[in-house]
Amino acid sequence: MNSTESFVSWFRNSSPYIHAHRNRTFVIFFGGEAVFAEFDSLIHDFALLKSLGIRLVLVHGIRPQIDATLVQKNLTSTFKNNCRITDKATLQCVKEAAGIMRVEIEALLSMGLTNSPMAGAKIKVASGNFVTAKPLGVIDGVDFCYTGVVRRVDYAAIHQQLDQQNVVLISPLGYSPSGEIFNLVAEEVATEVAIALQAEKLILLSEQPCINPESNQAVAQMTSSEAKAFLQRYPQLEISCIRTLMAAIQSCERGVQRVHLLNRHQEGALLLELFTRDGIGTLISSAAFETLRPANLNDIGGILELIKPLEQLGTLAKRSREKLEMEINDYIVIERDGLIIGCTAFHVLNTTTAIMACLAVHSDYQKAARGQRLFDDLIQKARQQGLQTLVVLTTQTSHWFIERGFLAADLDNLPENIKSYYNPERNSKVLYKPLS
Repeated sequence: MNSTESFVSWFRNSSPYIHAHRNRTFVIFFGGEAVFAEFDSLIHDFALLKSLGIRLVLVHGIRPQIDATLVQKNLTSTFKNNCRITDKATLQCVKEAAGIMRVEIEALLSMGLTNSPMAGAKIKVASGNFVTAKPLGVIDGVDFCYTGVVRRVDYAAIHQQLDQQNVVLISPLGYSPSGEIFNLVAEEVATEVAIALQAEKLILLSEQPCINPESNQAVAQMTSSEAKAFLQRYPQLEISCIRTLMAAIQSCERGVQRVHLLNRHQEGALLLELFTRDGIGTLISSAAFETLRPANLNDIGGILELIKPLEQLGTLAKRSREKLEMEINDYIVIERDGLIIGCTAFHVLNTTTAIMACLAVHSDYQKAARGQRLFDDLIQKARQQGLQTLVVLTTQTSHWFIERGFLAADLDNLPENIKSYYNPERNSKVLYKPLS
């Protein structure tokens, strides 16, 4: 495709996501490292998400800023189990780092991004004491001093700011009712905020992608239970990857619908993840991201959109909406994040025979054996109903079926109720498969 066609195709394909994300609450975490480089691009993308009607809560980290402040003051930090012990001197550095970071981020969001379409956007930013904390305490004889854990998130106050069209910015600090300040793990703050808000998405921008150590390939998606098993199988993962995976698991188990782990070094990672079909990062969800299930009436629009190109090519016979409504209980679909990307059906003709129809997989998803998955599920259901023969009429895919055990049939020898499905103008090949 030329550039114009590519743009039109991309924009049309992104429109369902633009619609789905509007007025939804997203919590986005990014570490302090993100501010040292390429932060202008992130600010631009935050502004763009806000302009599309997404309710944004940003949680930032400050680890490298704390380290830099400690160096300036000739101080060092002590760690236990990868957790910083925050004494009084370190706490002062934490407060300085958090204050500087918050002011810089607020300033950038407030003015928009110069020399870009978002220049002068003047996004309103709200920050405050939304997080109540308590001390982590003494563990294995070690007093963590002013290192704390989240006790409570004032979700009502955050929702109030979001309702006023503000972007909410939260630092990894917590406050006690007695006025003490605690240094918190930023990923844990983002997790607790997302859970308290029951956010639609928690997005964690990390320093590296989630890689399977065996295949050296990025992990595209996991359920929360699969992520647990992944952590147990590969305890040698980088600590930042462990933190984000643990945050994802906890969030999914406590009500957050989707958690996305993104490599912040990937240009446009936020946009690619949120507005394309397959995304660019690792998706963690409590339930499977892609499911095969019986169709229902709400799927008719998706099925029609899926099979329309195949009908135009003559691969499938045309079906009206009314016909689909009457036969919807015969259909099986593959749903991927709300989109129908595959379907098939079998219509029972008598106590022993059914006809298989409408096997289709979206062109973007035809390289992962989804057609085989639909076929296997259909065969299993047909056998469970005690059927003995499956018939298919095909014009262009006869070899696919022959490779799966179908045999050529003579139309004249078929029962009359099967002949009623035959359209002489299509001149389809008739195949059958014994199921017993």
